[in-house]
Amino acid sequence: MSRIEDKLAELGETLPDAPAPAANYAPYVVTGQTVYVSGQISQGPQGNLLGKLGETATIEDGAAAARACALSILAQVKAAAGGDLDRLARVVKLTGFVNSTSGFTDQPKVINGASDFLVEVLGDKGRHARSAVSAASLPLGVMVEIEAIVELS
Repeated sequence: MSRIEDKLAELGETLPDAPAPAANYAPYVVTGQTVYVSGQISQGPQGNLLGKLGETATIEDGAAAARACALSILAQVKAAAGGDLDRLARVVKLTGFVNSTSGFTDQPKVINGASDFLVEVLGDKGRHARSAVSAASLPLGVMVEIEAIVELS
């Protein structure tokens, strides 16, 4: 296991298999040392994490869903790095989409679930630029979808 996977295990997390794309697109694209990870939807071991923030889901639910997205992002990065997750040099940027009502304004608190988790796992390599935006709906009714730009060594 890689040092990053050891840290995940220390936190009680298991890296899932990289999710397969749901349509005609690549789960990630590598150009040079940069990996562009397609949007990862919130899913856990029991399936998709569904709900609408401000209606059927709490900020805590959303943050847990964002954390699940971050795990899927790491799984995609491992696949992009030829199975060596320790090639991850830094997380450059996350763009987080939150399935929320028109009056919900705590999208950043939801996406903090991913940001805080990546910093916990990766330290300074996990600090990134970020956007957190609302969406009227997301694929399959999930709470969160996050895409990422990552640099490899």
